[in-house]
Amino acid sequence: MFAKYTTEKIMSIHLEKINDYKWRIPKTGNMRVDGIIYASEKLLQISASDNAYQQVANVACLPGIIKNSMAMPDIHWGYGFCIGGVAAFDYDEGIISPGGVGYDINCGVRLMRTNLRLEEVKPKIKELMASLFSRIPCGVGSSGAIKKLSKEEEKKVMQKGARWAIESGFGSQDDLERIEENGNLSGSNPDFVSDKAYERGRDQMGTLGSGNHFIEVDVVEEVYDEKIAFKFGLKKGNVAVLMHSGSRGFGYQVCDDYLKIILSESRQFGITLPDKQLACVPITSLPGKQYYSAMVSAANYAYANRQVMGHLAKEVFEKFFDISPRDLNMVLVYDVAHNIAKIEEHEIDGKKMKLCVHRKGATRSFPAGHPYVPEIYKEVGQPVLIPGDMGRCSFVLVGTQKALTETFGSTCHGAGRLLSRTQAVKESRGRSIKKELEDAGIYLVAKDGETVAEEMPSAYKNVEDVVETVDLAGLSKKVAKLKPLGVIKG
Repeated sequence: MFAKYTTEKIMSIHLEKINDYKWRIPKTGNMRVDGIIYASEKLLQISASDNAYQQVANVACLPGIIKNSMAMPDIHWGYGFCIGGVAAFDYDEGIISPGGVGYDINCGVRLMRTNLRLEEVKPKIKELMASLFSRIPCGVGSSGAIKKLSKEEEKKVMQKGARWAIESGFGSQDDLERIEENGNLSGSNPDFVSDKAYERGRDQMGTLGSGNHFIEVDVVEEVYDEKIAFKFGLKKGNVAVLMHSGSRGFGYQVCDDYLKIILSESRQFGITLPDKQLACVPITSLPGKQYYSAMVSAANYAYANRQVMGHLAKEVFEKFFDISPRDLNMVLVYDVAHNIAKIEEHEIDGKKMKLCVHRKGATRSFPAGHPYVPEIYKEVGQPVLIPGDMGRCSFVLVGTQKALTETFGSTCHGAGRLLSRTQAVKESRGRSIKKELEDAGIYLVAKDGETVAEEMPSAYKNVEDVVETVDLAGLSKKVAKLKPLGVIKG
């Protein structure tokens, strides 16, 4: 049983500068630990207006939190936890919170590289994007490129993740070592998933979705570390495919179901919250275990979803360019999650501890030699994939020892929103975002014009500023820069 405690909102946030890329919210009131924000002065000012710093302080009040409540430089306001938030909790004494994972459970990024060169692809980019758009369904409520799943098949997806997709003919066994957790988190129990979640997941396997989800055809524009880029199979001038998607309506429903359950259950453990969106229960409690099992089920759905889409994209490339799989050499570089809670072992003050690490809009960044890094990348470290907005660029980085020491092996996950969706739509009126992108050499295909407005490049921070911050702060190291040639939006 938890000791009863009370928290109250910290009404003003005071920041202390630690260095040029790291700031402290000192422990005050009912905060149990300090808050730490990684940001340059420029990004700090940009992010100061949306109350996300308050959310960092609120998370610091939760039971069992270890070291610090943290935020990455792509920080912006989210449900409960800020987006860009990282917090780890003692497995025996801490909590788990759906607000620390988010609605799109295991929203993540997948990168595939090819042997194709820029000069082969750019003249055909419009036709190529049309082919991809016709093969991979996208948009709100879109139905999958494969048949509707039976309840028994959905259970297999929940328990096997990407392995289910491969066994169903989407990809090869070699892909699994290039996916975080080998594409299959353990601990799923389909019995803890609602009928409504089953229903929403039935026909969305192999779909992109809408909002900030995308498929990009990119060119490797710059290489910063030749040795590591070579290990990742990235060569300047070669074309790659970047995908961003998650668990679709299935994961959304799991989150929605358990937010209600956990808000109700939290009271019996004596937990009074600074914000009801931080609804949480002990990790080891019955509702905590049930939520974790359902979240894992949704995470595995997302791994399978991206695996299916990756295979469909590969088929499109082979057919479109009339090229053999060997000559195309379209190989998965890595697939990372960035909305998830993971049970991990970390060294704290010289002692190994079992923790529940919440990463909401944050990505793992493990160094060379770490046991969680797949064997294929053990000598260089884990690939870190950081997409930007659809008009600028994205980055491939690699994990570092400093991240492991300071942030439980975590770094940023993207550019981070600058404008709300409503603000973006308002500011885009009278403009043709598609034409602006085409003028910049980027061909856009989209199902919905409002999504394009919500996702216009200026709605986001400049990802170069964000990536420079995590690079200079030592949380991950730049390897390569990707420039979009074509983009698909739902």
